[in-house]
Amino acid sequence: MSETLDAVVKDGVDTKKLAQQLLAQAKAEGIDLLGPGGLLNQLTKTVLETALEAEMTEHVGYEKHDPAGRGTGNSRNGTRSKTVVTEIGPVEIDVPRDTSSSFEPKIVKKRQRRLSGVDEIVLSLTAKGLTTGEVSAHFAEIYGTSVSKDTVSTITEKVVAEMVDWCHRPLDRVYPVLFIDAIHVKIRDGQVANRPIYVVIGVTTAGERDILGLWAGDGGEGAKFWLQVLTELKNRGVADVCIAVCDGLKGLPEAINTVWERTIVQTCVIHLLRNSFRYAGRQHWAEMSKDLKPVYTAPSEAAARERFGEFATKWGGRYPAIVKLWNNAWTEFVPFLDYDVEIRRIICSTNAIESLNARYRRAIRARGHFPSEQSALKCLYLVTRSLDPTGRGRARWAMRWKPALNAFAITFEGRIHPTGN
Repeated sequence: MSETLDAVVKDGVDTKKLAQQLLAQAKAEGIDLLGPGGLLNQLTKTVLETALEAEMTEHVGYEKHDPAGRGTGNSRNGTRSKTVVTEIGPVEIDVPRDTSSSFEPKIVKKRQRRLSGVDEIVLSLTAKGLTTGEVSAHFAEIYGTSVSKDTVSTITEKVVAEMVDWCHRPLDRVYPVLFIDAIHVKIRDGQVANRPIYVVIGVTTAGERDILGLWAGDGGEGAKFWLQVLTELKNRGVADVCIAVCDGLKGLPEAINTVWERTIVQTCVIHLLRNSFRYAGRQHWAEMSKDLKPVYTAPSEAAARERFGEFATKWGGRYPAIVKLWNNAWTEFVPFLDYDVEIRRIICSTNAIESLNARYRRAIRARGHFPSEQSALKCLYLVTRSLDPTGRGRARWAMRWKPALNAFAITFEGRIHPTGN
């Protein structure tokens, strides 16, 4: 659109001045900017009808009212009215016809009742967790047009095939880091029950966040199901993972190393901190967080053990479960301390994970529960899709990626290639 406007300006038309003239004329004639019969409605109608007339001219081979069209075997045959739903509401347009009924318009196709932007609005609202009824009510309230619940369902169902392709697409050969997590959603299957949706996020050798897929579990989060997920990722092309970051789920480290035997399993520091706070009173969270920071920022394991000893002395009497939690997770926590500071920064770059999880949880909370497993997956996929218009689910992970890439290449010599192959 901006290129088109630039071209118009170059041709000597001042678009700002033109807009001011249109607004002034509309105001003088008492025409509203929005709503049925409003200025934007009329402009949209004019633009669409002009484009359709241009398409008809190209189709029949002559301009409207041009005598050259006589005897050609096909000619214009008036118009027919139809109403299309647009981003500004319903717009009634006159679509040209030809005598042979061979005209196939492109800008507003035959039997098309919505412009493509409306579908994107529906998908965006669904990604925010709105139900089909709420999306339908939104259009009625904001745009003054009727988009039935069945139409909303039809629009969102179109992305199911896209979601299947996305979930089975080939992946990079090597990921420096994988983050493994699960989100629990409520699904009504006879009765409403919590079900895990498994999420795997990779950091590519180009420094991008790559959401590798979404999987619906059939019960509580378990290492056995994770083994199936990770095996699928390997079958989709992931030959090597340097570091896998996960929570303290029993059996998960073994499942990871069954698929990628050289992968270092790292307990997620954020999960460890969160689980610690579950045992502590809220009034102690800030002080406890301050006392734990020297543990996970220590320069070595020995220094971390010493700092944790100080923490245990101070808090162990009040919260012994927290001390036990850290001791049990220590084996999977300590690899983190051997890494270069740049690698630590990537592993602890939780903003990308937290922003993604926050979007997922916001959509889940808005819905309350889902009628089916596919409905839950579709909603979360739409959230993923909204984060990256290309549909790949990718975004930059860290601004300073090159130092981290160098650190990974040295630490995992021979396994990291900048191209990802």
